[in-house]
Amino acid sequence: MTEITLEIEGMSCQHCVMRVKKAIDGIDGVSSSEVSTGSAKIIYDDSRTDRDAIEKAVQDAGYKAKGMQ
Repeated sequence: MTEITLEIEGMSCQHCVMRVKKAIDGIDGVSSSEVSTGSAKIIYDDSRTDRDAIEKAVQDAGYKAKGMQ
């Protein structure tokens, strides 16, 4: 399992948090996510998904993700 923390630009409310969490949790291989306004901590199985797929899901939800680690 791999853990990453992403900075997420464009989030301003609880609706944004829920939208990003739904996008991340919908990825096969993500085992958990903690999303708050402006960031997300994600634990995933790196044999089933990768950081690029997670960042793309955030982007597809309408936000911009940057790695903090």
